[in-house]
Amino acid sequence: MPDASTAFVRFSDVQKTYDGETLVVKNLNLDIRQGEFLTMLGPSGSGKTTTLMMLAGFEVPTHGRILLEGRPIDNMPPHRRNIGMVFQNYALFPHMTVEENVAFPLKVRKLGKAESEARIKRALDMVRLGDYGKRRPGQLSGGQQQRIALARALVFDPKLVLMDEPLGALDKQLREQVQLEIKHIHEDLGVTVIYVTHDQGEALTMSDRIAVFNDGIIQQLAAPVELYERPQNAFVAQFIGENNRLYGRVVSMNGATCNVEVAGAGTAQALAINVKSVGQSTLLSFRPERVRLNPTPGSLPNIFSARIVELIYLGDHVRIRTSVAGQDDLVVKLPNSEGVVQLEQNAAITIGWKMEDCRALDAT
Repeated sequence: MPDASTAFVRFSDVQKTYDGETLVVKNLNLDIRQGEFLTMLGPSGSGKTTTLMMLAGFEVPTHGRILLEGRPIDNMPPHRRNIGMVFQNYALFPHMTVEENVAFPLKVRKLGKAESEARIKRALDMVRLGDYGKRRPGQLSGGQQQRIALARALVFDPKLVLMDEPLGALDKQLREQVQLEIKHIHEDLGVTVIYVTHDQGEALTMSDRIAVFNDGIIQQLAAPVELYERPQNAFVAQFIGENNRLYGRVVSMNGATCNVEVAGAGTAQALAINVKSVGQSTLLSFRPERVRLNPTPGSLPNIFSARIVELIYLGDHVRIRTSVAGQDDLVVKLPNSEGVVQLEQNAAITIGWKMEDCRALDAT
């Protein structure tokens, strides 16, 4: 976490309520480094967009302070914050040309003609649309319109750019293409980006760090690999990537590890991440790609009997849904690296996984 001297953006004990009773954002403390790409990720209603709108100046905190470069901005109007914004609906002016749309922030700032023209050209070249300046937004594809919106947000050289679900209206292939373009522009410019999305794949692809929101609280703040490999609670484990879960009860603890009884199936060994005592209910969390099919007896600490419920061929891997301990939703991802393994629905199998790939989390 950046200290007071290095935090570029700081939320200090920030709360937000719209009705005076329900807190949409609860005691938010968050520091963001200069040049960082930070994503606020979470389901609808989790508080991520409200947090972004308070930083932009479109919402006012009910309590707490927001600082930009060490200066409070809570009472500063949006146009004085010098922040670039990119929205899902692009917010382009349909009656203006591409050049006129990109020029709008410069016109507001009363920049001279020569400097404005140079900045417009640089911004359009940056998003690879230098030849589209005379067209109108209605003559562009959705992906091109979004890149124009990005050029407009960057043309006045803001130190901070906020993006609110900017790729939500694009199809999957185009969305993935624009994700990489935004990531590369961020790397080239070194501008600080705060990005809001509910798409966990998008967050993993683009971010330096991800703040996972739920119920107005940051559940975990970490780099993408840390969130995926080492979730700290059941919500993060379920929200980031595909995840297997088995419910059980802690029967013994040994420092950082524990043994968990899974009713009707046996005992599993796991890392004791979010459990504190014997007898506590827990959720065992482990990733489908870490599960092995029909392991040699004794080769893994966790081996369970299972039944194949469903087989789905996905080209690079086969997704096997199995029934274990009365649960019909435990998934194995079998890579297609050595050809397709011949399996049959309803076949009896065994599955196994390492202790270090299994995390004992809260059972909520």
